[in-house]
Amino acid sequence: MRTAGRENAVIDENLEKALCFIRDKAGELAEAKANRVYLEQFRKSKKAILFSQSTAKTDGKRENEAYAHPEYLEVLDGLRTAVEIEEKLKFQMIAAQLKIEVWRSKNANNRFEQRQYGVKG
Repeated sequence: MRTAGRENAVIDENLEKALCFIRDKAGELAEAKANRVYLEQFRKSKKAILFSQSTAKTDGKRENEAYAHPEYLEVLDGLRTAVEIEEKLKFQMIAAQLKIEVWRSKNANNRFEQRQYGVKG
């Protein structure tokens, strides 16, 4: 019986850690997503700005210059970083949510077993 008590304490501790992680990281995830969306939109603006600044004679050449411009490439690098941060946080959140679901399932199974064997508590 002592083993079950320690096991429950570990499960409860893991549950608490998962819940705290979700609470503590929710703002970071929101900020990461906001940064990613902003950079996706800014990328279009930056392309338009660089396109309009180009002195090339054709639209195709202007577009090529805009895409190859170091400032545009810098925006793409920032976008890559923003996506990486957002995805990492998102999958950490999913892992925390799965820990909570496992805890819920174990508790449901324990309650079912207790009812089957007439154990109260």
